[in-house]
Amino acid sequence: LRLNPGNIGKHERIVEVVRAAQAQQVPIRIGVNGGSLEKDLLKKYGTATPEAMVESALRHIKILEDLDFTDIIISLKASDVHRTVAAYRLLAEKIDYPFHLGVTEAGTAFTGTIKSSIGLGILLHEGIGDTIRVSLAAEPQEEVRVAWEIVKSLGLRTRGVTVVACPTCGRLDVDNFVGIVTEIEKRLAHIQEPLHLSIMGCAVNGPGEAHDSQLGITFGRGVGMIFKDGVPMRKVAGENIVEAFVKETEKLLAEGAGAKPQISLRSEPELISIR
Repeated sequence: LRLNPGNIGKHERIVEVVRAAQAQQVPIRIGVNGGSLEKDLLKKYGTATPEAMVESALRHIKILEDLDFTDIIISLKASDVHRTVAAYRLLAEKIDYPFHLGVTEAGTAFTGTIKSSIGLGILLHEGIGDTIRVSLAAEPQEEVRVAWEIVKSLGLRTRGVTVVACPTCGRLDVDNFVGIVTEIEKRLAHIQEPLHLSIMGCAVNGPGEAHDSQLGITFGRGVGMIFKDGVPMRKVAGENIVEAFVKETEKLLAEGAGAKPQISLRSEPELISIR
């Protein structure tokens, strides 16, 4: 139940809501938002500073604690990273309730993803936060996808595929590298098992990344070398690489993701074109 008890009027109404929440064993989330702070706090601090947000949260917490209600979650959201991070850090020093993290009204899918990743990433890395919400001017499923990638990148969740891919620098040995990576990631989005894959555009960093991946592909001129657990398996013609890599990933899952590679006795993997 998202509720700021100090905003609902008479004390009797607060008691009624709190008792109903207690009876149903429903937690109450106190949601402080930098855009809707109490007028007296804005007058005191001049604007919605982190200190003002924290004082607002403590005010609402006290109301609930005075009614013997402690099943509380706190959020302190502002539309910029600095205030959001500072407010959560400050309140984390004062209380031990769980936190719901978010940079509110973060913006479009592009800018909002960046702001949310930085703000939430900092706090989660410091051990602050129990649940999160990515707030984007985008479709709801995009918010979920971004949130999942944030916690996955921090190692807080491991479900699904993690793709390591290089930037589009001058060493790329394959055309349409971005399209290839995007298509592979899309084709493997349904996978729930944790898999670490690498897709590298040249032979400079590719073999090194392959050592840390369960499956990898490194491109050369017109071909791609597929690695399994850092061991070269075979070459595949460039036009067939998406299909070949997807099939190898599915095969890896069928074998069990932890299966060890079978090392070929050949010194040079065979060039195979997958139809």
